[in-house]
Amino acid sequence: MTKKKTTAIVLAAGLGTRMKSALPKVLHPLAGRPMIGHLMETLEIAGFDKTVVVTASGMDDVAAAVGPHPCVIQQEQLGTAHAVLAARDHLDGFDGEVVVLYGDTPLITVETLHALLAARRGPDNPAVVVLGFRPDDAGAYGRLILDQGGHLNAIVEAREATDGQLKIDLCNSGVMALDGAVLLGILNRIGNDNAKGEYYLTDAVALAREDGRTCAYVEGDVSELTGVNSRAELAVAEEIVQERLRASAMANGATLLDPKTVWFSFDTRLGRDVTIGPNVFFGPGVVVADNVEVRAFSHLEGATLEEGAVVGPFARLRPGARVGKDARVGNFVEVKNATIETGAKVNHLSYVGDARVGAKANIGAGTITCNYDGFSKSHTDIGAGAFIGSNTALVAPVSVGDGAIIGAGSVIAEDVGVDSVALTRATHKEVKGGAKRIRNRKTREKGKS
Repeated sequence: MTKKKTTAIVLAAGLGTRMKSALPKVLHPLAGRPMIGHLMETLEIAGFDKTVVVTASGMDDVAAAVGPHPCVIQQEQLGTAHAVLAARDHLDGFDGEVVVLYGDTPLITVETLHALLAARRGPDNPAVVVLGFRPDDAGAYGRLILDQGGHLNAIVEAREATDGQLKIDLCNSGVMALDGAVLLGILNRIGNDNAKGEYYLTDAVALAREDGRTCAYVEGDVSELTGVNSRAELAVAEEIVQERLRASAMANGATLLDPKTVWFSFDTRLGRDVTIGPNVFFGPGVVVADNVEVRAFSHLEGATLEEGAVVGPFARLRPGARVGKDARVGNFVEVKNATIETGAKVNHLSYVGDARVGAKANIGAGTITCNYDGFSKSHTDIGAGAFIGSNTALVAPVSVGDGAIIGAGSVIAEDVGVDSVALTRATHKEVKGGAKRIRNRKTREKGKS
């Protein structure tokens, strides 16, 4: 039997008023990317043939975020069934599986989606399969009403439920798989005679049963079905995402010395035998090779660390930073759009921006590359094996040749040749006994006051 095609309908038209934000709810970030992006990736991995996103008028940013997938507009927010009908043109004549999901419930897993589709393709051919769950507080969730055979008989919204039905702990997540061959016919019959005056997609269960079709449910994990409607719920979802990312990192060969204090981005890539200290933050775009150590309180984004590199503690790597094999970036060092080549050391209290630090070069404490003149950025090139003395300012554009030595406290604004020594230190002047005479004079003046 040929597997039928699958279409996902993602409902993302909600304005998210409880977020108190000008940003559409589904674009609020989790682990460094919009929450709806997590769901879109999951649907892609799960192998859906088509994904259609339902948005509201004016949500161009959402459409851009989910591209190239098509978007349709729900002109008025009249309920979930009404929202699915906004995708009518993508459902007309479609007889495969349709899965309805929510852009603000982004943590569902591929495994759960496959279980949902497997139930929909089961031998009793259910018209509707609902993803249920058992939250600690059932509260305002709709309840799944089962018949004596364990089949899904109806979904009752909390507002319409009896006292007995409210005691049921099996709740509706909102996610469901439906038979595309009958979906439009069911949707067209859903009315709005209920407490909210809305067109509930949950009514599809009762209508399918009236048509003589079986309905079923699959039970999912509460952590996958966390909806995000407020900043507090966003924080809960972030913690769940971080726990997953931490678990994945450790399962793939990284050591996290204090896992709960390490924060990953959705795209962080770690090699094997990587050690991450406490309170390390990974922003988007970080790639870490094997045998790297990132020490405590470091902040990385858009950076690449090659094998054997050591970073931190208290280091900041900004976008474009590249730390070479066995190189060192130490405490209170900031690197931006710069390459620290193999074996080079920038051990403390320095800023290296728009620069190249050659292999095995040594950058002394307090060194800065003066890369910005108030109008444009310029490049600093430091050759292999060069030694830059402490408290040096390298005024870009400037180059320091291989093996060159820069004396401490220098301001270097001209190129320095290979194996040269350069310094701009003022001539040393010493006044013998001057300090004692100053102290005596100040003491006498103080005594007269």
